[in-house]
Amino acid sequence: MEDWALIRRLAAEGVPKARIAARLGISRTTVVKAVASAGPPRYERKSAGTSFSVFEPRVRALLVEFPDMPATVIAERVGWAGSITWFRENVRRLRPEFRPVDPADRLTWEAGDAAQCDLWFPPRRIVLENGTSVLLPVLVITLAHSRFMLGRMIPTKATEDLLLGMWRLFRELGRVPRRLLWDNERGIGRGPHRSEGVPSFMGTLATRLVLLPPRDPESKGIVERRNGWFEASFMPGRGFASPADFNDQFTDWLAGANRRVVRTVGASPVDRLEADKAAMLALPPVPPVTGWRKQIRLGRDYYVRIAGNDYSVDPTAIGRVVDAHADLDRVRVKLDGRSAGEHPRVWARGLTVTDPAHVETAARLRRQFQRPRPQPADDPLVRDLADYDRAFGTDAEGVWR
Repeated sequence: MEDWALIRRLAAEGVPKARIAARLGISRTTVVKAVASAGPPRYERKSAGTSFSVFEPRVRALLVEFPDMPATVIAERVGWAGSITWFRENVRRLRPEFRPVDPADRLTWEAGDAAQCDLWFPPRRIVLENGTSVLLPVLVITLAHSRFMLGRMIPTKATEDLLLGMWRLFRELGRVPRRLLWDNERGIGRGPHRSEGVPSFMGTLATRLVLLPPRDPESKGIVERRNGWFEASFMPGRGFASPADFNDQFTDWLAGANRRVVRTVGASPVDRLEADKAAMLALPPVPPVTGWRKQIRLGRDYYVRIAGNDYSVDPTAIGRVVDAHADLDRVRVKLDGRSAGEHPRVWARGLTVTDPAHVETAARLRRQFQRPRPQPADDPLVRDLADYDRAFGTDAEGVWR
């Protein structure tokens, strides 16, 4: 390397090639090659075949059709009997040639334009009313422009609870983003199909639902990255006595988290929130139709099943059509517009919730039903039974004459 540099320097100074060769003790041909070369000389060892070379054509043939096939499966298919580590290294070297490239664009989010929505499942079981412990979903929404975060634990992934959760969070926010970005969540919709109640909900809010295609992480990466942050920053060291306790703690934590500076935007979500909200839509003057709804003719068993549990109804409504409605907190039953029962909603499944006043009313009605009805003394339809004895020819002992 030093001789090559010296040859080029001397040649640039005008020293004849023959003199350079004599000075360095090399042939003139070597000097000519060094002067004509574009780069320094480099030793290149001729590649010799390896044990993998024999299998490489068959490995390439498999990767053409199955670019994600595991290396262990490929080794089995081609009959590899050597070191699996060596085989994996060679497959790893070849695999990028057969995988399609999926570039990720850098998206810009305008104020008020979009909110990214997702379900986060905290890795901690929550105790419910019947003593069971379950994993419950948390509806999380991140405003794309300001990075402001909202979240609330909900009972199920059903459409009714998803819409209830979104409406609750938008009421807290006071505005509605112009677009709501969702994955293909069953309770929201898949592909061109929307779950029942979703189109009317979006129409009432005047917003647009966008269901993202598969393998499009950058379009909803903001909210998904925050799910990992919740697990790393919010969950450690916490215990939750109930879903309500979780929501209280999560709401308090989000209030502080939204004041932290986000490196990608150089400001805290709270600082950018007002500009984001100013470009959003106003809340609708009429609330959207949300929640669990059921209309049923009340039977003798004066209970109505809604959202997986049975709730008692005023027994005076037996035989009549009642309207039951459940939101995230309460279950209300009405008869002709007046209340026929109200209970706290339970999040466990298969429970019976009874109002003691309904039991007392049922007992009173049952006693009234079982009591014989008195007959008025002057009823003209009441007749002496002896008249029938004389008419049919029987005596007082019921013997035929």
